[in-house]
Amino acid sequence: MKWKQIPLGPLQTNCYIIWNSKKECLVIDPGGEGEKLIQWLDSQTLSPVAILLTHAHFDHIGAVDHVRENYNVPVYIHEKEAQWLLDPALNGSQLFMMSELIRLKPADYILTSEKKLEIKGFKLQLLETPGHSPGSISYYVQDSGIVFAGDTLFMGSIGRSDLPGGNHKELLASIHDKLLTLPENTTVLPGHGPETTIESEMDSNPFLNGF
Repeated sequence: MKWKQIPLGPLQTNCYIIWNSKKECLVIDPGGEGEKLIQWLDSQTLSPVAILLTHAHFDHIGAVDHVRENYNVPVYIHEKEAQWLLDPALNGSQLFMMSELIRLKPADYILTSEKKLEIKGFKLQLLETPGHSPGSISYYVQDSGIVFAGDTLFMGSIGRSDLPGGNHKELLASIHDKLLTLPENTTVLPGHGPETTIESEMDSNPFLNGF
């Protein structure tokens, strides 16, 4: 598997593309600039097979319908934020007004619990990691040693928990119980900023002292 980080949208949210030898790919968190993303996918002759969302804040979902309609692919989201796609008050686009109000079509697949996902040969472990938002999830790809952590864990930092539905204690528990238990050489691909590793964050992240 290969992967690419593409910062998009008003907050330069990391969209990730992961693809196989057949040039099929998953699109994770297409946050904005749909035309730019589609041009890159087409330039690499990649064929999206699904859109996976770590959560439904506006800066992670801005280009969802653009990509979905261009490639006719399904969207996956946790049940606790399924309605956020439809409601600017929930997804934050009404609150922050950094972009147009975002009202998307409903997701095609509603994720309800931790499970193993297999999508067109892509194998991922769904981890429920709430705290930044109630339906935040991470996607662990064991074969590639990577985890798409959304806005849960960053290089030297953690996700904010002061937005509606956030919970600091829950966030720390998610990081401790679900992410720091992964192999230490796992590459963490966060929603913003550079990649890191579980080992690096265990050793030096000041927000995780005592873990």
